[in-house]
Amino acid sequence: MRGAGRLRMVSGPNAPPARSNQPLLSVGPNRGTGIPRASVWQSRGVSTQEERAARFQALHAGAPFVIPNPWDAGSARVLEALGFNALATTSSGFAFTLGRLDGNVALDEVVQHVGLLAGAVDLPISVDLENGFGSEPAHAAAAVTRVAEAGAVGGSIEDWDPAGHLYELPHAVERVAAAVEAAGGFGWPFTLTARAENHIRGNPDLDDTMARLQAFEQAGADVLYAPGLESAPEIRAVCEAVSKPVNVLARRGLSTAEIVGAGAQRISVGGALTWTAVNAFAEAATEIAERGDYSALGDGSRISSWLG
Repeated sequence: MRGAGRLRMVSGPNAPPARSNQPLLSVGPNRGTGIPRASVWQSRGVSTQEERAARFQALHAGAPFVIPNPWDAGSARVLEALGFNALATTSSGFAFTLGRLDGNVALDEVVQHVGLLAGAVDLPISVDLENGFGSEPAHAAAAVTRVAEAGAVGGSIEDWDPAGHLYELPHAVERVAAAVEAAGGFGWPFTLTARAENHIRGNPDLDDTMARLQAFEQAGADVLYAPGLESAPEIRAVCEAVSKPVNVLARRGLSTAEIVGAGAQRISVGGALTWTAVNAFAEAATEIAERGDYSALGDGSRISSWLG
């Protein structure tokens, strides 16, 4: 069971790891850590992959934190400037940047995307690897290896087959175990998240979800994730069923305090920030097309403060 209680704010990934009855939320920028800024990707100077991996691992042992999901390098830079300590990709958001629906992106394209993100920010990057871009355990292992080579320090493997069904549990466990084995071969900690997709695939069976997450934990996953949990009691049940950190997908109607209070260690937003931006874009464009009204246009005045 993950701890529960009141929420207070601390800054940076080096927040005290103690978990009494007061979970801490790490939201501030990663400043003053003493981590060398030796660049391996970017001329402006970023930390090495090993350093990012260690920071990401430490976040999961310290204060609960939010890991937002950028859809491109520009949105990643904005999130970094706003003080978040780690980022996760969004498969649906990235697919949108290519003019496609979720599930229609190739691994090679994801690898290129990861390289761009890792080179744009000095933050740990975790990757939505969907089903590993193939049904076999070897596919999951290869996907982990490819994105690690591109600069990622974490990633998730899900138990949904794009053919339209959940993998049978023994096969799903084999896939997670193969990803875990690949993640252990880099010489630095690649944080592997295992996802149980029941609740977003038309099968909101909480007991089966918990059984799957328990099996994934036994297979060696570092973080457990069941997207689509709808309430604090559901989140609490999942967090009490496992001992590893749990990621929760944010949703309207649940605050950070409620999610953390239910036991979550990590909160992501999936593609929601992408759709927030796209909806604002579409609404402004609609006003132009239908009414000739340009009042919703932005002026870009804050861009230099985020990207400078």
